[in-house]
Amino acid sequence: MPHNHTIISLGGSLVIPKTGFDFSFLKKFRKLILDEVGAGRRFILIVGGGATARAYQGALRNLEIPKQVRDDKLDWLGVYATILNAQFVRFLFGNHAHREIMTNPTKKIKTSASIIIGAGWKPGCSSDYDAVLAAKTYGAREVINISNIDYVYDKDPTKFKHTKPLPVLTWKEYRAMVGEKWYPGSNAPFDAVASKTADELGLAVKILRGTNLSEVRKAIQGEKFRGTVLS
Repeated sequence: MPHNHTIISLGGSLVIPKTGFDFSFLKKFRKLILDEVGAGRRFILIVGGGATARAYQGALRNLEIPKQVRDDKLDWLGVYATILNAQFVRFLFGNHAHREIMTNPTKKIKTSASIIIGAGWKPGCSSDYDAVLAAKTYGAREVINISNIDYVYDKDPTKFKHTKPLPVLTWKEYRAMVGEKWYPGSNAPFDAVASKTADELGLAVKILRGTNLSEVRKAIQGEKFRGTVLS
């Protein structure tokens, strides 16, 4: 059984969807992670801001405060939303989780806890980037990215009717799709800044729907799963 941490980028949209908390999912997700902990695995869960972050960012944009609101302020709202979500997830795991939220993924935490919960760190990227930095810090070779999509598609499935799922993509192919730039509230399957760094580090990223917990289990255990692998 590996002693390395399994790094999961947990979409904020799973923690609290626009429709409100999904208690059934949260209970099942908690059980899945604790079952894996019981089998000897250790986890770092980096929690995103999701719809909560975008709601606050949208409100600030709509107020049209002249020039005082720059992208970094919108990003900071996103970071604070991830911290709120991360604290909630930390409480969800009780004594199994390290007592403090990890906000600096480049600094290794010494803890005997099986689960470390992380949040956003700095403006200029999403929590995906923090998950990539955590993988580098803790020597992991992959990041599991769970959110509200099944695959990466050739076109945005929220805008186009006919889309093709892409189960395997090279970083070169994927990065050509998402570009290089980050903007606050950006909603790519895996953010552009995180992708560039993951590519440079030679990390693999698994992207799949978080509510499909049997597939999440397969991804954690290194089995074939329904989703996209970027490498």
